[in-house]
Amino acid sequence: MPLLFNLRHLEDKPLTLQGELTPNELQLNDLDELIEVKTDLQYELQVERHNQTVLIEGRLTLALDCQCARCLNPFRKWLELDPWNCVIPLEGEEKVRVENDCVDLTPFVREDILLAFPQHPLCKAECRGLPMAPPAKAEPSSGTSQTGSDSSAWAELNKLKF
Repeated sequence: MPLLFNLRHLEDKPLTLQGELTPNELQLNDLDELIEVKTDLQYELQVERHNQTVLIEGRLTLALDCQCARCLNPFRKWLELDPWNCVIPLEGEEKVRVENDCVDLTPFVREDILLAFPQHPLCKAECRGLPMAPPAKAEPSSGTSQTGSDSSAWAELNKLKF
């Protein structure tokens, strides 16, 4: 169920919203190869009406199941937007869509969560990445003989006469 509030409930006093939104409701599935959202978003919000705008203040908390961009180890990162603020216009070019006196906050929450996603998630700041493989023994290349004489492409080019 989307995160909705009724404008009529704001006429007398501010409104408090608390609850959870699933990853499916926020459409946060398959957005990043290294980040997966498996848990619900927790929200605690205060909604107030100021003339022709609505001010929303509160806190958003979400657990991200990540893979380190350097070592590919899985880890959990908490995304916490505290304080989270949003101003929604009720008039003008950018006014929000109102259906049956209700406003859907889900797109605003989703956008700010996506902007807060880590660009390159790291399990720890000092992560050095995957361990280096020991260097393999160098074998002679096909262009060099065992005796060390050059039979390279340059030698072949030197034989050309122009």
